[in-house]
Amino acid sequence: MKNNNLKSLFITIVIIILASLFALAGSQGGSKVGGIPVFSLAVGLIFLIQWLAFIPAYLKQTEKFYDLTGSLTYIFVTLMAFLLSPGVDIRATLLMVLVLAWAGRLGTFLFRRVRKAGKDDRFDEIKPDFFRFLNAWTIQALWITLTSAAALIAITTTLRKELDFFAGAGLIIWILGFAFEARADAQKSRFNADPQNKGKFIHTGLWSRSRHPNYFGEIVLWIGVLIIALPVLQGWQWVALMSPVFVTLLLTRVSGIPLLEKKADTKWGGQVEYESYKINTPVLIPRIK
Repeated sequence: MKNNNLKSLFITIVIIILASLFALAGSQGGSKVGGIPVFSLAVGLIFLIQWLAFIPAYLKQTEKFYDLTGSLTYIFVTLMAFLLSPGVDIRATLLMVLVLAWAGRLGTFLFRRVRKAGKDDRFDEIKPDFFRFLNAWTIQALWITLTSAAALIAITTTLRKELDFFAGAGLIIWILGFAFEARADAQKSRFNADPQNKGKFIHTGLWSRSRHPNYFGEIVLWIGVLIIALPVLQGWQWVALMSPVFVTLLLTRVSGIPLLEKKADTKWGGQVEYESYKINTPVLIPRIK
C-alpha cells in the first residue's frame, strides 16, 4: 500500500511539473490579466476544479460526476479565456463555439450513460484508494489541458488574423469528426437500449467499419481545431501541436482502445462472430467498403 501511495504521489508531481511547463510555453505571446497570463490561469483553474470535485467524489465514493466535471471544466475555462482575452476575433469566437459544442454534447452523453449504468467500472478498484482516485482526477486535469491547448492558446494569443483557408479547412474537418463521433455514440446507445441485444456486441452502422468509430471522430475533430489555430501560433505556443497527438496517444495507447479491447476480449473472446469481426474490422480508421 505504501509503495502504491508513493507511486501515485510521484505521478501527481510529474503531471504538475509537466502542466506547469506547458502553461509557461503556451502563455508566451498571450494575453494577461492582472499580470498573469490568461492561458496559465486557465491551466491552474483546470487542476483546481478537478481537485475540488475530487473531495465530495471520494467522500461519497462516486465517479458519477467525473466525466460531467471534465466537460463543465472545458466549458467554464474556455468561456473564461475568451472573456478575459482582449481583442478576440472571429477565429477565437469560432474556436470557443466548437469547444463548447463538443463539451456540451459529450458531457451530456457520458453523464446520462453513467447514470443509466449506475457506475463506471473503470473506477471500481481505485475509488477506495485516496491517492489512486486523486490521480484519476489529476490525470483528467492534464487531459483537459493538453486536449484543449490549441483552442485556448489561439483564443488567448495577442496575434490575430482574419479567417483564411486554415479556418475553413479546420472547420470542415471538425464537423466531420464531430458528426462521426456523435453518430457512433447514438448508434451504440440505441443498440444497448434494445433488450434483444443484451450480452451482444455492436457491429452495425459505423461500428461495422471501425471497432472504435467514436474515438476516430474524437481525434479528427481535435485535428480540425488545431488547423484553425495554426495561423496565430507563435514562439513556444507551437506546443499546441501536442493537442491532437496527445488525444491520439491517450485513446489508442492508454485509457481508450486498450481497455475496451481487453474488456471485449474477456467478454466475447473465442466466439466465432466476434473473432471474425476483429479480423475484418479496423481498430480505429474506418474502412471505406
